[in-house]
Amino acid sequence: MSAPTTTPRTKRQAKAALGPYGRAGSIVNDLDDRLGIAKGGRVFLDKIFPDHWSFMLGEISLYSFVVLLATGVFLSLYFVPSASQVLYHCAATATNCYHPLNGQRVSEAFSSTVNISFGVRGGLLVRQMHHWSADIFTGSIIVHMARIFFTGAFRKPRELNWIIGVTMLTLAIFEGFIGYSLPDDLISGTGLRIGYSIAESIPLVGTYLVTFLWGGQFPGTGIIIPRFYLIHVLIIPLVLLGLIGAHLTLLVAQKHTQFAGEGRTETNVVGSPMFPTFMAKTTGFLFMVTAACALLGAFAQINPIWQFGSYDASKISYAVQPDWYMGWLDGALRIMPSWEWTGWGYTIPFEVLLPAVVFPGLIFTIAGIWPAMERRMTGDVMLHNLLDRPRDRPKRTAAGAAMLALLFTLFAASSTDVLANFFHISLNEVLWFFRIATIVVPVIVAALAYQICLEMQGVHGIGKRKRAVVVRRSADGEYSTVESDPRPDDERTEMDPEPVPERIDVEPLVGGAVAASNGAPSPTGVRQVTR
Repeated sequence: MSAPTTTPRTKRQAKAALGPYGRAGSIVNDLDDRLGIAKGGRVFLDKIFPDHWSFMLGEISLYSFVVLLATGVFLSLYFVPSASQVLYHCAATATNCYHPLNGQRVSEAFSSTVNISFGVRGGLLVRQMHHWSADIFTGSIIVHMARIFFTGAFRKPRELNWIIGVTMLTLAIFEGFIGYSLPDDLISGTGLRIGYSIAESIPLVGTYLVTFLWGGQFPGTGIIIPRFYLIHVLIIPLVLLGLIGAHLTLLVAQKHTQFAGEGRTETNVVGSPMFPTFMAKTTGFLFMVTAACALLGAFAQINPIWQFGSYDASKISYAVQPDWYMGWLDGALRIMPSWEWTGWGYTIPFEVLLPAVVFPGLIFTIAGIWPAMERRMTGDVMLHNLLDRPRDRPKRTAAGAAMLALLFTLFAASSTDVLANFFHISLNEVLWFFRIATIVVPVIVAALAYQICLEMQGVHGIGKRKRAVVVRRSADGEYSTVESDPRPDDERTEMDPEPVPERIDVEPLVGGAVAASNGAPSPTGVRQVTR
């Protein structure tokens, strides 16, 4: 409880009464008196973050999500989630509309999106920022989780955070698919048609599911747009916010992982504290991510729906590919043979069910249970705060490389029609090439990755910068090498780590000694916080 003070008579006395931290410190002190936040805030501000660059990958995901929320709120003010048909009007002298569409019947969703792009000041910039940040959000999650996988950061006690990450990635892919389906253009409508077929292929519940979402046979009654809009702007973002909050809470509650090195052990963390060092760096990084999204939105065109036109179920565009994070699914659908089973009045289309339902479910299930699988295979039940080097875990590295090779091969297969046309070969030949490559390429990549890891383990000084050498020749013609003098960047130098103090003086108090948290008088006569 704060000590009683007399009413200040002058501005100088009023400023002195606020303490050394001014009005901000007074507000924090009032909050501490009511909520007791000083100890928790002290622990949070003392949280140590390692300085390795790879730990910034997760922050790209967080800050691109912030950009997504900000731009999404702006777009929601102008977007009309309706499939009702309207007549697009563009006056001959108008400069805030798209003239080639004048007089065309389009959906309200498509018309409002074109209006955002041409009629709303800054609308095209914000819309493209939103699209680019969605791509960056999904991509950074994948790269971040790849770093976690290859370094073993998912091991005990962080299995729950790994599952949260897999769930976030799944939701990000669904959110992206729903988001670019909302404008109701020819490409997004084609994606909806594929989504309808995927949902309908699920045995027993497929027909009920598509009837619930689309309101009947494709293209349905138009109810899919407002339903997807509700899912896109409310349900999935709220779930993602909850998962991000849980992820960050676990991150703060647990020790941060770090690579092995001088002064680093399983029981400490060497790096920079949250305040002021990490807070300054991460704030600057937020501005950098936002600036990158803004630059992409300003100079890199993406999804120009006015060139595609409003969706018409009787039309389709050539060389249509979805956003990159859906490419592997599209590729799996393209190369799957046309297999189906018919019996007892039912048809199960394996050409859709296997690549678009079973295969993705298998991929994400393996990803989710991998920590338990590895723990069972290795018998490792210890707590781990130090990270592995990928070369030191060749089997895990080979498995991860094989999975990435499989997904990249399927991603390439999503452009079979473009490749066949470009190389002037049969589409059937391209399909068979990718059917074989989908099996062969991951096996080859796994074997190479495993062998490379073994080779790297046997190299002395691997991972360190090599010292330049001087080649000399003697009078007898013999050659020898001598290491040159070290250069400033040959060895990484770090400051000696210092432990975080147990107590800190927060605010001087008037009136002598006060009791510390353990009940003993404070020798310095100041307000103190014990961690």
